[in-house]
Amino acid sequence: MADSIRLLRITTVPQSLTLLLAGQLNFFQSQGFEVLAVSADGPEVQTLRKQNIPHRVVNLTRKITPLQDVIALVKLIQVIREFKPVIVHTHTPKAGLLGMMAAWLCRVPVRMHTVAGLPLMEATGWKRRILWLTEKITFACATAVFPNSTGLSDFIQQSWNVKSSKLNMIGNGSSNGIDTQYFSRTPALVEAARAIRKKHNIPEDAIVFSFVGRIVKDKGIGELTGAFRQVQATHPDRTFFLLLVGPLEEKLDPLDPEVFEFIHSHPQCIRAGFQHDVRPWMLASDVFVFPSYREGFPNVVMQAACLEIPCIVSDINGCNEIIDRVNTGWIIPPKDKDALGKAMEEVVKDYPAARVKAERARDFVQLHFSRAHVWSSLLKEYQEGIQRHA
Repeated sequence: MADSIRLLRITTVPQSLTLLLAGQLNFFQSQGFEVLAVSADGPEVQTLRKQNIPHRVVNLTRKITPLQDVIALVKLIQVIREFKPVIVHTHTPKAGLLGMMAAWLCRVPVRMHTVAGLPLMEATGWKRRILWLTEKITFACATAVFPNSTGLSDFIQQSWNVKSSKLNMIGNGSSNGIDTQYFSRTPALVEAARAIRKKHNIPEDAIVFSFVGRIVKDKGIGELTGAFRQVQATHPDRTFFLLLVGPLEEKLDPLDPEVFEFIHSHPQCIRAGFQHDVRPWMLASDVFVFPSYREGFPNVVMQAACLEIPCIVSDINGCNEIIDRVNTGWIIPPKDKDALGKAMEEVVKDYPAARVKAERARDFVQLHFSRAHVWSSLLKEYQEGIQRHA
């Protein structure tokens, strides 16, 4: 790779750059790229700068905000004209729409967009039509589209008729892969997990179900709380806890009032909020549950699998490519509280068998989704993209 290939990476919020793409921008710097990151402002911007990753703030929003979006588009065009990148690579819907439009207008030769989930999958009416059109524009402006799961690739092909030559999944899936060494059980992490259980007065013989992610409706929190109550009612002689790790978002996709009340008032429901290091919180649980309605390729499922925690996931894109219902975990239909409750009861009934599945899940993730494999695959895409558009 020649020196000083200019690479512009754009996400809507800076948290995507520091968490979802952790380590990736530094890797491309080490490969001879001159990297510039762009996103809205936030505390994570300082983290990027401490990692010696140049960053520019553009006020991108996650909502439908036409006036602000036009202003952001103009600013992105200014950034591109100043930086003169050879590659613009976007993530997240709003950054994809505006970033790809700006890159197309500025005639950037290599324009790549990663799809890690599609909000329109759960939208209806006029909102769905607008989201469909925004994705259509994004895909049209891009020279390459990277769905991060096989199911997502099929959905894009069917819904927008994107040329197969433009669609390509990086490696075996995922936007960033997983650091399997970082996400592995160690004595220090196990001790930290014990301390969390002790702090929250969780008995040693209690069963803890955990969830990690945004606390919103389309992550299946309503079904999770309903299934949790179902398990409690079925096993009154056992003690169960529900551990929710992640930010509560009350504006974009709020929980139903009764679910909101439950997670704030139930004595066995623990709201941990956002955590920079989720490993000890995951290890403080006995079962990881991820009943999301839609995903691209969820990092948290790979993380739980690598930590050898038995996993119950929805039968959706990404989740069903990480977990196999026969060998490595449990897969349930999305939005099905009863099926979720039944799976939770099955894990409780034969926990030693669940742990065997969890060990197999780690082996599978380590083999197919290591971070090094994803990064090298993306590097190859960059190199080929530059050659095609030279």
